[in-house]
Amino acid sequence: MLEATPLTEGWVLCHEGVGLPAVVPGCVHTDLLAAGVIPDPFLGRNEAEVAWVGRRDWTYETDLPTGSGHEQTDLVFDGLDTVAEVLLDGQLLGRTRNMHRGYRFDVTGLGGRLSVRFASAYAEAEAVRGKVGDRPAAYAEPYQYLRKMACSFGWDWGPTLVTAGIWRPVRLERWSTARLARVRPVVTVQQGVGVVELHIEVERTRVEAELTLEARVGGVRARGEVTGTRGVVRVEVPDAELWWPRGYGEQSLHDVELTLCHDSVVLDVWRRRVGFRSVELDTSADGRGTGFTLVVNGERLFARGVNWIPDDVFPSRVTRERYRRRLGQAADAGVDLVRVWGGGIYESEDFYDACDELGLLVWQDFPFACAAYPEEQPLRGEVEAEARENVVRLMPHPSLVLWNGNNENLWGFRDWGWEGRLAGDSWGEGYYLGVLPRVVAELDPTRVYTAGSPWSGSWAHHPNDPAHGTHHSWEVWNRADYAEYRSEVPRFVAEFGWQAPPAYATLRRALPGEELAADSPGMLHHQKAEDGNGKLARGLARHFALPEGDFDRWHYLTQVNQARAVAAGIEHWRAHWPECAGTVVWQLNDCWPVTSWSAIDGDGREKPLYHELRRLYADRLLTLRVRGEGLVLAAVNQAAGPWTAALELRRMSVAGEVIGAVRLELAARARAVAELPVPDGLVPDGAKEFLVVDSEGLRALYFPVPDREIPYPRPEFEVVAGSGSVTVTARTLVRDLLLQADRLGPDVRADRGLVTLLPGERVTIGVEGWETPDAAAARAALYCQEPAR
Repeated sequence: MLEATPLTEGWVLCHEGVGLPAVVPGCVHTDLLAAGVIPDPFLGRNEAEVAWVGRRDWTYETDLPTGSGHEQTDLVFDGLDTVAEVLLDGQLLGRTRNMHRGYRFDVTGLGGRLSVRFASAYAEAEAVRGKVGDRPAAYAEPYQYLRKMACSFGWDWGPTLVTAGIWRPVRLERWSTARLARVRPVVTVQQGVGVVELHIEVERTRVEAELTLEARVGGVRARGEVTGTRGVVRVEVPDAELWWPRGYGEQSLHDVELTLCHDSVVLDVWRRRVGFRSVELDTSADGRGTGFTLVVNGERLFARGVNWIPDDVFPSRVTRERYRRRLGQAADAGVDLVRVWGGGIYESEDFYDACDELGLLVWQDFPFACAAYPEEQPLRGEVEAEARENVVRLMPHPSLVLWNGNNENLWGFRDWGWEGRLAGDSWGEGYYLGVLPRVVAELDPTRVYTAGSPWSGSWAHHPNDPAHGTHHSWEVWNRADYAEYRSEVPRFVAEFGWQAPPAYATLRRALPGEELAADSPGMLHHQKAEDGNGKLARGLARHFALPEGDFDRWHYLTQVNQARAVAAGIEHWRAHWPECAGTVVWQLNDCWPVTSWSAIDGDGREKPLYHELRRLYADRLLTLRVRGEGLVLAAVNQAAGPWTAALELRRMSVAGEVIGAVRLELAARARAVAELPVPDGLVPDGAKEFLVVDSEGLRALYFPVPDREIPYPRPEFEVVAGSGSVTVTARTLVRDLLLQADRLGPDVRADRGLVTLLPGERVTIGVEGWETPDAAAARAALYCQEPAR
């Protein structure tokens, strides 16, 4: 039986002739940080103080034991970041140049001092650039010249912290006769029967040995034989329970066990979980363009998505528990699709396991983003090797439904001035339209492949044409008011978003001792977007009277504006289902404390946007929108059954007077949108009026003018603080009430975000982690809209 021994102990990081204790898996920065050699790069402006780390070469060392009683011993690295030489007692075992691959070295009968020498990623990238020629990119750093996580080199939300290290597990594998070198599970559903077809490759020490295979899926077993180094076992599971995305059914998972034997002796065992489901992508043309609709088990979906970036700029720190917590937050917000963005990594098994269990569909980018990527060696061979390895590694996971070739590179070629600069040089098209679809078709035929995001389906249309395929909507954030989201209906919005700073407690931890201001030194350092603060200011000015010198008010309003902006897009696009078949918000998470587009900040705290997503991505949503001279109420029903309900519509003054009211009956089919025109007499007229629609705990609001023009009354409300809750009772209109719970204590959490109360209404906010409830403290942590100053 194959024996695996993790190599986690005794590692040292060589620094200036001294061996510092090293954690494996880990990286240089975290080891230097633990040893007190560098300050925390997430705090203040320390990022700049540790830039030298990425320019150095580094060596990790430990002692490798000998002896095993087996015929073969392999040294196995699941991930090395990135350019390394592996040596044993000074003898070269091999070289690596790809963070996204694993490596195996034969060390049979060997032992001694194991050294892993990492070259600077900068040095390698610059050497490759010198060989293949310069290529354009969205950022100045040379990330496209090596197969390393691109955002290590910084992004418009991330720090530049170019690290190195043994970032995934390393072990010794000892075995005899044969081992399972690769298992490729093709999982399908055929006329109600779940089929698992296991394609096996083995490595042998004995060519003559007769090898047998036994596979088990639940209680069903099947046998097969190995011919040479290959074999296939097919297991059929009658009446297999299907795996469904959350909100559509159960997440049925089935244990699979494959055993490799010789003369009834077990040599190796492979275990995974699979789910039976079918996946299609409907890209058929219609009168409005070219669709992009995911179809799972025959059910057409509106994808309620978020973009995922690495949850830490040092991915080795992301534990199984952290993945589960972050993805659990996504599921609790109503998300059913997570797009793993192409400037990051292929995540660990823990990520996809959590998505399998939570029913989160995974859209997986291949790691290419915002740059022209050379297609010459040494990169081309690495790209195909990493694609083959990771496609097979991730195949068992039913949550994975779509492979995507790249992020924004097809768009960049057409619109960002690349074509002229390249003058015929390679830039990645051969990967996205050649290598990658070929690999997916050969190895993983049960899943969808698309060449890029955005991508219109062919060069016959502009890559980011909203009428065809996937669309990235960034002109609004960059240049316009978020009301412009309502000006078009893309077929699938794969990226859009609006910035806001992180939670107050996150800022206080990240910027110790700093007097906070929108433009204070630390705030500016933790704002990586080009003209990010300028865009925040212009976005606020379109809606609010800007608070001069009041950081707390600025902080609150920017967070409100982020939630409002994303709501404007999602409400509009969901109301146009099935023409629009999905929204993927940029972005769910952050990799450090920063002003960004995230719903959950770098310390894991939920912004108001997060709580707004819970409303926007609920199965049922009410939204009001202008049509011609009138208003239309759209009732979005993504639930499995029809929605019939009574609606209460009230035209009100901001002073609290009901000007007009009516009750209407709503009837929306399952997975459909129903529209009702608002009666003319209920349409608000001018800045002093608004419309509110209520039904079964759902509410839609319509104010006809920006907040800066609304004569809000001075908010009056009562506050009661109890054990685990804060209750607010409104005496006036209280719009966008927000309890910033982290101001009560850094570990305090609230269970809801922005809420608007009419006079006499009451809300109880659940508060977790607050040990000494106090009404005065709660009132000080409450914010809402106020009269213009």
